Amino acid sequence: METKSKILLVDDDSGLLELLSIRLIAAGYEIDTTNSAESALNYLDMSRPQLVVSDMQMSGMDGMALFEQIHTNIPTLPVIILTAYGTIPDAVAAVQRGVFGYLTKPFDSTNLLAQIKRALNHVPYTTKLERSHTLWRKEIITHSAVMEDVLGKAELVARGDASVLLYGESGVGKELFARAIHSASNRCDKPFVAVNCAAISEQLLESELFGHVKGAFTGAIRNHQGLFQLAEDGTLFLDEIGDMPILLQVKLLRALQEKQIRPVGSANTVTVNVRIISATHRDLKTEIAEGNFREDLYYRLDVVALNIPALSERREDIPLLGNYFLELFTKRYERDINGFSPDAMQMLISASWPGNVRQLMNIVEQCVVLSTSSLISPAQVHDAMHMKTTELSSFEEAKKQFERDYLIRVLKITSGNVTQAARIAKRNRTEFYKLLQRNQLDFSIFKKQQEKADH
Repeated sequence: METKSKILLVDDDSGLLELLSIRLIAAGYEIDTTNSAESALNYLDMSRPQLVVSDMQMSGMDGMALFEQIHTNIPTLPVIILTAYGTIPDAVAAVQRGVFGYLTKPFDSTNLLAQIKRALNHVPYTTKLERSHTLWRKEIITHSAVMEDVLGKAELVARGDASVLLYGESGVGKELFARAIHSASNRCDKPFVAVNCAAISEQLLESELFGHVKGAFTGAIRNHQGLFQLAEDGTLFLDEIGDMPILLQVKLLRALQEKQIRPVGSANTVTVNVRIISATHRDLKTEIAEGNFREDLYYRLDVVALNIPALSERREDIPLLGNYFLELFTKRYERDINGFSPDAMQMLISASWPGNVRQLMNIVEQCVVLSTSSLISPAQVHDAMHMKTTELSSFEEAKKQFERDYLIRVLKITSGNVTQAARIAKRNRTEFYKLLQRNQLDFSIFKKQQEKADH
């Protein structure tokens, strides 16, 4: 049974919203509704439909403004606009700006359903939805809207052979994404071969990538096929490409340009057909500027760039991942553990996670191994983390801290001149003085600091 495509309907006319919902549910779609563009944007912060159908004329933000926001933040999400005031020039202009479809009211249901079908054929997760979620991306555990955006782009790029460069901190799961792209591609039944460019010496890495012939160097007692050949017709994943030695980068570039490799010690070339996915935690443009990475190779690798968010940017996934790893390790070590205590889970959610998902997995494993009770306690999590947790402030605390930091900043900029500071803050002097008093800030200190600096 295939999962239903999800459509978000946006209209401030409750009657039309209900009518559209009934028709589209009857057509086999899963429907969510909002009655304003603003609430639609809030919805999209939490969940991802495969299509948005919006009215044009609404109180507050209109349909085109909503589209512009969606197109900026989620460019792979198609939008169909409905309006009672449409004209042919409006429709042409809207489509030129990226709107997928544009229908005038009263619209024909057949035309609307046809537009929806065409739109859904252009986005990820709409054909073989169940397969999409359980096979090609099965190892990526998430319900984060940010991650869903990256996964949507990953499935789109998987349809072709363009080189992909994955950016992300260590431990975010770059190899999992590379495997997912391979699994969603036409090469899925061919080899997926991975190599960490930072973990192997330059001479050995060249031999690993391109192979060598017998006698090419000391210890080369037989011909050896390289990873390019082992990945023939499949995908070669070059992890930590930013750490590849500069001389080897030249040979890699030549292999990508000519689709041929030359094994170490051989005078002959071998034609290869592989899809390249690479990954790095480094800023390659900085590496280029410092002479550590070739610009021409960068443009060969960075045809499509995907940024995998850090775990701290998708904290909503921490309970999901934590419980997934808990189930995995309780089975592996045959332990009887029911879950995390609320305080232990809060500690996990509040942590800074410099090691990302890999670090979370290791911490859960240690907690399981050392647990003597049916619940993982805060003390166990704290011991396993070997670090202080970075508390996620309450909204009120964060607002107070922002206000204080902002006031300090404008007082520094104006050297304690309250009139200028109030003008920058767009507040009158009386209100600004009250803000200073509330935050216990003495503007005269900033004046004295500037006077000392002048002398």
